[in-house]
Amino acid sequence: MNNLLTTVFGFSFIFIMTTLGSALVFCFRKKISAKWNVIFFGFASGIMLSASIWSLLLPAFDQITPKLGKISFIPIAVSFLSGCAFLMILDGIILLIRGNEQENSVDKASLGIKNSKLFLAVTLHNVPEGLAVGFAFGAARVMNTPVAYMTALLLSVGIGVQNFPEGAAISLPLVSRKGKKKAFLYGVLSGLPEPIFALIGYILSTRIAFLQPWLLAFSAGAMFFVVVDELLPALKAEQTQSSSIGSIAAALGFALMMALDVALG
Repeated sequence: MNNLLTTVFGFSFIFIMTTLGSALVFCFRKKISAKWNVIFFGFASGIMLSASIWSLLLPAFDQITPKLGKISFIPIAVSFLSGCAFLMILDGIILLIRGNEQENSVDKASLGIKNSKLFLAVTLHNVPEGLAVGFAFGAARVMNTPVAYMTALLLSVGIGVQNFPEGAAISLPLVSRKGKKKAFLYGVLSGLPEPIFALIGYILSTRIAFLQPWLLAFSAGAMFFVVVDELLPALKAEQTQSSSIGSIAAALGFALMMALDVALG
């Protein structure tokens, strides 16, 4: 495989895996039961919490600590809180819009808030991942060595494998609200920024690489906010007091994402 085909494959693989994960919605023939909804909410919560730590915050610290040392927590904390604040502001804007709607449409609008914030958080998370792949292949082009291209390809494969459960995490909880086709489309669209920003990162790899840790921490904040503000309350509301299946699913999702990040990162 020549260098151009390797680069194209690396850019495509990260999007294809998100799409395949989202396609899991079609594995269910009937309407998803309340029990499975609880499992999906828990699984998505665990996946997103784990990704915010292992895929975003820790790499951000790894990149910025050599430059700033012990004070590296300051820009990371600022970026993390900025990500949380961004979704809080978005939440407020949507609530203001909802305030002007008719009373009988409030429930529908509330569901729209949850769907929009979940979709936005995962989409934001995919931006720095796409940039990371683009930076890696941009560096490989500059060095023009088989080892450099192999390193970039392994990064792409690692992120792509992680994207499979992420695609499932965004699509599966939306099935009961949006239907299978729309839930699948949400998952696919959430992964679309990755190849786009991979290309941007490839083109601008020597100019904007310094922003990577800031973007990672910002995305971590956005993802964290959605989990604690939307997914966990929804899980608590739908999970019966006598059942811990949603909590177990959250733990399994967290462990799975952590294992993928450590093994493939």
